Amino acid sequence: MTTVETIKELFVHAGAGWVLWVLGALSLGSVAIACERLLFFRSKDDDLRGLVGTLDAHLRRDDHAGALAALAPVRSVGAAVARAGLRLAQRGPRAAEKGMESAMAVERNRLEVRLAYLGTLGNNAPFIGLFGTVIGVVLAFEELGSAGAVAGEVASQAVMGAIAEALVATAVGIAVALPAVGLYNYFQRRIASVMSDAEALSSLVVAYLADQAPESEPARPAAQGVA
Repeated sequence: MTTVETIKELFVHAGAGWVLWVLGALSLGSVAIACERLLFFRSKDDDLRGLVGTLDAHLRRDDHAGALAALAPVRSVGAAVARAGLRLAQRGPRAAEKGMESAMAVERNRLEVRLAYLGTLGNNAPFIGLFGTVIGVVLAFEELGSAGAVAGEVASQAVMGAIAEALVATAVGIAVALPAVGLYNYFQRRIASVMSDAEALSSLVVAYLADQAPESEPARPAAQGVA
């Protein structure tokens, strides 16, 4: 038996039903991830205008400790980034800016956790369904070849059933992919919005720290020797 015949026998015995189960399991995984991410993003929501007002009120008085205390109970990404800058405020605007950049990278990674699953599923679920379709077509030709000229009506029903199973696999693959792609795009837009809010707060912190930083003394002219 050749390799092609061996693979064909495996497909014939396994059928295309297991592909549907795989797609169903992958779809349940995407639903679980979507629910978890929705709850996580909701926990990070906050009033940007209120945070800006709070920071502005404290930083206008050069009250870094008060700003940190006011932001301590806030769980949003912008508040976490602003706290990272305020902790380094005594080291100067440059240090605070670097601290906030680091905090933004950490928060972005937390926001993007498990989203790659949704993107991968959206891109590959149709191919999994197409794989089931190929198996169904193989089954249809196998039924057509084994029936021969005898019992033509029975053979026709078997072939139509195999083709229908193949088309169902394709349809299920597309049905699994579309919500995954939509959820992935939605979460990417949410991440862009959250990071934009964080950048607004970080810019406010840097602006106040730069304004409060002491100006460097001008260089003194070198003393001239007595002629």
